[in-house]
Amino acid sequence: MTRETILEILERIQRGETTPAEAMARLSKLPFEDAGFAKIDHHRSLRLGLPEVIYSAGKTAAQVAEIFSRMVAAGGDVIATRAGVEAFHAVRELLPEARYHAEARIIGLRQTGGTAGLGPVAVVCAGTSDLPVAEEAAVTAEYLGLEVERIVDVGVAGLHRILSQGDRLGRARAVIVCAGMEGALPSVVGGLVAAPVIAVPTSVGYGASFGGIAALLGMLNSCSPNVSVVNIDNGFGAAYVAAMIVRSGQR
Repeated sequence: MTRETILEILERIQRGETTPAEAMARLSKLPFEDAGFAKIDHHRSLRLGLPEVIYSAGKTAAQVAEIFSRMVAAGGDVIATRAGVEAFHAVRELLPEARYHAEARIIGLRQTGGTAGLGPVAVVCAGTSDLPVAEEAAVTAEYLGLEVERIVDVGVAGLHRILSQGDRLGRARAVIVCAGMEGALPSVVGGLVAAPVIAVPTSVGYGASFGGIAALLGMLNSCSPNVSVVNIDNGFGAAYVAAMIVRSGQR
């Protein structure tokens, strides 16, 4: 339930196209809709300016599809993260226009006519192995209304690669950097840009990387003061924070 949806309901009452009782039935789902197995927070976009997002892991395909369809009915763009193909097929049965972003593992459906073009935000990944996490960040950011520039395979093992991206990095209002192994890339990027850097440790690396813990600890100890860190493989969280940073500058 977005601000635009509520305004549309009020305007429809004013034009006589709907009754106050019908409007009340729709607004009764605020602040949340109880689906039995889930309480869907339609009010979040009013509080935060950004919508609730479905975390699909651990949910059945039918549960994901039910939540997804209810959120679509409430208005606005809808995405489900960490979604498998089975969940996508269940959503498509109810909503044929839904789209699956396979590498990002995101199901999405647009109802707002595309992105608002805020930003740009740069999504950087150290290596090709980090791409799934980077794509989760990039696709999420796009559904949240940001213009995204993808910068791929620019890890510190070949430092000239990231140095060659100075112009693109310099345009970014925020930079998301996804890296595994020792997690050094966000510190390097932080020293190159006058923008907040959101570091995403990935679970990429050999045994001593401990599933991303080595990268996480390295990023938490960054000497670049403009670097903050989200959880391991949390591309979605990085994109959500980036969207709030960029949107706060538009107020």
